[in-house]
Amino acid sequence: MENATQHSDPHYDQEASKLGMWLFIFTELLLFGGLFLVYSIYRFLNPEAFRLAGEELNLTIGAINTVILLVSSMTIAMSTSSLQKKNKGLTIFLLEVTIMLALIFLINKYFEWGVKFEHGIWPGSQHLVNEMSKGEILFFGLYFVMTGLHALHIIVGMIIIIVALNKVQKGIVNENRPSLLENAGLYWHLVDLIWIFLFPLFYLIH
Repeated sequence: MENATQHSDPHYDQEASKLGMWLFIFTELLLFGGLFLVYSIYRFLNPEAFRLAGEELNLTIGAINTVILLVSSMTIAMSTSSLQKKNKGLTIFLLEVTIMLALIFLINKYFEWGVKFEHGIWPGSQHLVNEMSKGEILFFGLYFVMTGLHALHIIVGMIIIIVALNKVQKGIVNENRPSLLENAGLYWHLVDLIWIFLFPLFYLIH
């Protein structure tokens, strides 16, 4: 009876934790879904302005960041599988690679935003207000808000993964108690999914 209790309680906690993460993901999808809807309406009303503004973005950096996030989703999924196979060393390595890829994504985004700032393009800048149309102002406003929110989610995801990595190293997260790592993976896949929508909307559709 004692053994059954020991096995059932962690299982119950794991399911409750996963349900909580799915509910959180649902609220995040509602948030970005609303922003995507706003973007679609403004783009429909200002197609030419959005096309011109989109040409100001660096497609190469956007594409590289897309590949980086896709690979990072793969590495964190592989880390969960390796944990289930009791390969602690590989799990730690894959989590470290995921964190490194997330950091590279943020560095690329930093330089991309830096170029925009050098050109006087940021919300409320004189260049944006005086020299661009209302549609272009709307485009860059949405660009900074939506990619900024996404970057914030990247940072939060990195913190969660670092916590999971620390607990894997200490043996607290293991094949019998994988819920924290699984939730970190779910969150990271959400971050990846959001970017899969952001990339074509801002970088590809001209």
